[in-house]
Amino acid sequence: MADTSNTRSAAGETPEASRSGLQRLMRYIPLIAPLLLWSVPCWVLLYAGQHWPLPVEVGGTALFVLGLVGMPLAMVRGHGRRQQDWAAIVGDSLLGGAWVLFTWSVLLGVLLRLALTVARVGGGDGQDRARIVTWAVLGLTAVLLGWGYFEARRVPRVRRLDVSLPRLGAGLDGTRVVLITDTHYGPLDRARWSARVCETVNDLEADLVCHTGDIADGTAERRRAQATPLGTVRATRARVYVTGNHEYYSEAQGWVDLMDELGWEPLRNRHLLLERGGDTLVVAGVDDVTAESSGLAGHRAHLAGALQGADPDLPVLLLAHQPKFIDRAAAHGIDLQLSGHTHGGQIWPFHHLVRLDQPSVAGLSHHGARTQLYTSRGTGFWGPPFRVFAPSEITLLVLRSPQQSPSSSS
Repeated sequence: MADTSNTRSAAGETPEASRSGLQRLMRYIPLIAPLLLWSVPCWVLLYAGQHWPLPVEVGGTALFVLGLVGMPLAMVRGHGRRQQDWAAIVGDSLLGGAWVLFTWSVLLGVLLRLALTVARVGGGDGQDRARIVTWAVLGLTAVLLGWGYFEARRVPRVRRLDVSLPRLGAGLDGTRVVLITDTHYGPLDRARWSARVCETVNDLEADLVCHTGDIADGTAERRRAQATPLGTVRATRARVYVTGNHEYYSEAQGWVDLMDELGWEPLRNRHLLLERGGDTLVVAGVDDVTAESSGLAGHRAHLAGALQGADPDLPVLLLAHQPKFIDRAAAHGIDLQLSGHTHGGQIWPFHHLVRLDQPSVAGLSHHGARTQLYTSRGTGFWGPPFRVFAPSEITLLVLRSPQQSPSSSS
């Protein structure tokens, strides 16, 4: 095959130049996104043919301008150096509301208006159609935000599935692995929610319980009360944990130490062995891929280190926070990787943007010759306290061996 590494694309750009251009564009997203989130709904709801009375236009426009200015200010105070929880709640809620309002302003602003025009609803100047669109957008947004808030705050439903691992010994058939991830304890106090999640996990009678990172937003000292119920989680063999990217925003070592204190085993580029019925499973974990750039000494994603000393003929279950680690996992012949990070998009249709960065958004997928990846939609939520068409989950994976005998199945 000819070497194409130095060839140019049809547009006359090298792949490196294209990536550089995309990176430059991404720098402007924090400036462009808020403007679009607030200006598009403002236009669709107030100025796209509605002809509202002047006080309505002025008052409505003032609300959108207040949102445009207030949202980033609140988020900076909430998530910046000051870490003021009340500001984070306000800013995050405005962000979630603006995203839902923007999405349905665009969709209904086009599709519903078109349907009404085809159906010849409203007068010839289109004012009635425009006002119908406005009320439809506002009504649907209110319903989705109310439902999304309930979905975000409830204890996740349990998602159960069998996962067949060709190299898994018959003695390990039926091994129960529970996955929680992205609990994101944060500005909204969820200590009671945390305790109920742990009770649900305990009801599943797991052999192995895994937490694949993003425990909280904030330091371990600050969010200790919400995280403490994790110490009540039970497993017959082990409770294991790996860091997520959010730990590296808030003193990751503190979280590693707290999880160790609560009885969880941090798998920081290391592994343990799970043995049953004469067969063995390697359970390995790596730091998040952002660890090395955090500057925290000794923190990096090092798969070779995690597998050092393990028998290469044994099946491997790997914990890695981000799904995109799957390329390295597949290259090493990992049997199953468990990840989180994506939240399943959290608020539809954000999952389309997540796909630009991650190979999987949710569920089980296959990579390479034998590697499987399970991506959880997450147990909690980040930022906006809403989940819309992306329900949270506690996952029960039952590992299956092709070597099982009818009597060994559990």
